[in-house]
Amino acid sequence: MNHVLYSDGNTEKITWVIQTNDSKISQKRTHVDLYRDKVTTLQSRYISLHIGLFWGIGIFLIKNGDTVKIKLDEKIMFDQITSNLEINDKLIGKRIQFIKQLVNQRKIKIQFELIDRRENLAKENI
Repeated sequence: MNHVLYSDGNTEKITWVIQTNDSKISQKRTHVDLYRDKVTTLQSRYISLHIGLFWGIGIFLIKNGDTVKIKLDEKIMFDQITSNLEINDKLIGKRIQFIKQLVNQRKIKIQFELIDRRENLAKENI
């Protein structure tokens, strides 16, 4: 099955949207105390991407072998996650590691696409 994952976040909240065929599921969460007002917006966006993918797998929406197109509206995220750039931020490095681990364990086919901020369906939930 094919899915499209959008995500967004700020210092207080995270959100994600998973589109599958004609359905669209939106979720949002307030950061846990460990992260609330302690992470940057970029770090929050990585947390949202990681949790959104994990959540989609956890509710059995995204299954082993499915294809997920991850639409990113941050060029730095797109560059960091699609190349072997050195990442000095430990939190971001760990999120990328966890995302890649989920993808490998579940044999998910991932495609990344850089989009304009206006196209990010998750931004409406922030």
